[in-house]
Amino acid sequence: MFASSVFRFQQYRHRAGEFFAPRKPRHRVLRVLLALIGVAVLVGLLVVGVVVGGAMLAVGLLARLWRRRGKPIAAASTRPLEGEYRVVRKPALSNAR
Repeated sequence: MFASSVFRFQQYRHRAGEFFAPRKPRHRVLRVLLALIGVAVLVGLLVVGVVVGGAMLAVGLLARLWRRRGKPIAAASTRPLEGEYRVVRKPALSNAR
Protein backbone atom coordinates (compact mmCIF):
# COMPACT_ATOMS: atom_id res chain seq x y z
CA MET A 1 0.00 0.00 0.00
CA PHE A 2 2.82 2.37 0.84
CA ALA A 3 4.58 1.79 -2.47
CA SER A 4 1.46 2.52 -4.51
CA SER A 5 0.86 5.83 -2.71
CA VAL A 6 4.46 6.90 -3.37
CA PHE A 7 4.07 5.97 -7.02
CA ARG A 8 0.88 8.06 -7.27
CA PHE A 9 2.59 11.03 -5.60
CA GLN A 10 5.52 10.90 -8.03
CA GLN A 11 3.16 10.58 -10.97
CA TYR A 12 1.15 13.56 -9.73
CA ARG A 13 4.32 15.56 -9.15
CA HIS A 14 5.43 14.83 -12.69
CA ARG A 15 2.14 16.08 -14.09
CA ALA A 16 2.04 19.14 -11.80
CA GLY A 17 3.66 21.25 -14.55
CA GLU A 18 0.81 20.35 -16.85
CA PHE A 19 -1.80 21.44 -14.32
CA PHE A 20 -1.76 25.08 -15.44
CA ALA A 21 -1.16 24.34 -19.13
CA PRO A 22 -4.00 25.60 -21.34
CA ARG A 23 -5.97 22.82 -22.97
CA LYS A 24 -8.24 22.94 -25.99
CA PRO A 25 -11.81 21.96 -25.25
CA ARG A 26 -12.98 18.72 -26.85
CA HIS A 27 -16.25 20.11 -28.15
CA ARG A 28 -15.82 21.34 -31.75
CA VAL A 29 -18.23 24.25 -31.49
CA LEU A 30 -16.62 25.48 -28.28
CA ARG A 31 -13.17 25.15 -29.84
CA VAL A 32 -14.22 27.21 -32.88
CA LEU A 33 -15.94 29.76 -30.64
CA LEU A 34 -12.83 30.22 -28.50
CA ALA A 35 -10.68 30.55 -31.63
CA LEU A 36 -12.99 33.26 -32.97
CA ILE A 37 -12.91 35.06 -29.63
CA GLY A 38 -9.10 34.95 -29.71
CA VAL A 39 -8.99 36.37 -33.23
CA ALA A 40 -11.47 39.09 -32.23
CA VAL A 41 -9.29 40.05 -29.25
CA LEU A 42 -6.22 40.27 -31.49
CA VAL A 43 -8.06 42.40 -34.06
CA GLY A 44 -9.39 44.63 -31.27
CA LEU A 45 -5.90 45.16 -29.89
CA LEU A 46 -4.61 45.94 -33.37
CA VAL A 47 -7.36 48.52 -33.96
CA VAL A 48 -6.77 50.14 -30.57
CA GLY A 49 -3.03 50.34 -31.29
CA VAL A 50 -3.58 51.94 -34.69
CA VAL A 51 -6.06 54.45 -33.26
CA VAL A 52 -3.76 55.38 -30.37
CA GLY A 53 -0.78 55.72 -32.74
CA GLY A 54 -2.78 57.90 -35.13
CA ALA A 55 -3.99 60.06 -32.26
CA MET A 56 -0.41 60.52 -31.04
CA LEU A 57 0.73 61.57 -34.51
CA ALA A 58 -2.20 63.96 -34.89
CA VAL A 59 -1.59 65.58 -31.50
CA GLY A 60 2.12 65.97 -32.34
CA LEU A 61 1.35 67.62 -35.69
CA LEU A 62 -1.23 69.92 -34.14
CA ALA A 63 1.19 70.92 -31.39
CA ARG A 64 3.86 71.72 -33.99
CA LEU A 65 1.42 73.77 -36.05
CA TRP A 66 0.20 75.57 -32.93
CA ARG A 67 3.74 76.61 -31.98
CA ARG A 68 4.47 77.92 -35.49
CA ARG A 69 1.26 79.91 -35.89
CA GLY A 70 1.77 83.53 -36.91
CA LYS A 71 5.38 83.00 -38.02
CA PRO A 72 6.26 83.09 -41.71
CA ILE A 73 7.04 79.68 -43.15
CA ALA A 74 10.01 80.40 -45.44
CA ALA A 75 10.61 83.46 -47.53
CA ALA A 76 11.83 82.92 -51.06
CA SER A 77 15.45 83.99 -51.44
CA THR A 78 16.38 86.32 -54.28
CA ARG A 79 20.10 85.50 -53.99
CA PRO A 80 21.58 83.09 -56.52
CA LEU A 81 22.83 79.73 -55.28
CA GLU A 82 26.59 79.74 -55.43
CA GLY A 83 28.83 76.73 -55.76
CA GLU A 84 31.55 75.04 -57.76
CA TYR A 85 30.55 72.68 -60.52
CA ARG A 86 32.52 70.24 -62.63
CA VAL A 87 31.39 68.59 -65.84
CA VAL A 88 31.97 64.83 -65.85
CA ARG A 89 32.58 63.10 -69.17
CA LYS A 90 30.38 60.22 -70.24
CA PRO A 91 33.09 57.46 -70.23
CA ALA A 92 33.89 58.22 -66.61
CA LEU A 93 30.30 57.46 -65.68
CA SER A 94 30.13 54.12 -67.49
CA ASN A 95 33.36 52.82 -65.88
CA ALA A 96 32.19 53.67 -62.38
CA ARG A 97 30.72 50.20 -61.95
